[in-house]
Amino acid sequence: MSSDPGVRLATAEDTAALGVRLASACREGLIIFLSGELGAGKTALARAFIGAMGYQGRITSPSYALVESYRSPSRSIFHFDLYRLAEPEELEFIGVRDYMEPDAVWLVEWPEHGAGVLPPPDLEIALRYAQPGRYADLRPSSESGRKLLERLQKF
Repeated sequence: MSSDPGVRLATAEDTAALGVRLASACREGLIIFLSGELGAGKTALARAFIGAMGYQGRITSPSYALVESYRSPSRSIFHFDLYRLAEPEELEFIGVRDYMEPDAVWLVEWPEHGAGVLPPPDLEIALRYAQPGRYADLRPSSESGRKLLERLQKF
């Protein structure tokens, strides 16, 4: 996704810490795409982000429901896992447009499965394996995404 080596994530704790840092830098509604192989840390990063946004309840994986909704003190957070999506048009059946709240944060795992139906991302995060550990490549796709990365560098 980028020419730089990305953010080094040597441990699972580093992945969670990146999720916390992203949440701390989040000031507005965003659409964040999370890509990477199975087990690369997408769900772990999303869980840490949701918890750091102030959600106090149980955070479950949306693998079977396709989307889980959370309400933090400041905004709605929608966590999509599109791995099991057969066709992008299935997003219309789950009412994807109903989740388009102006200040909401979307965390979308496997966004390529929703291509053509999903709105464009503000930030794309690609998690990839690197021995040992992983790297996260962060690429902004909008002004909101660029601002988030600027704030992220201050944490």
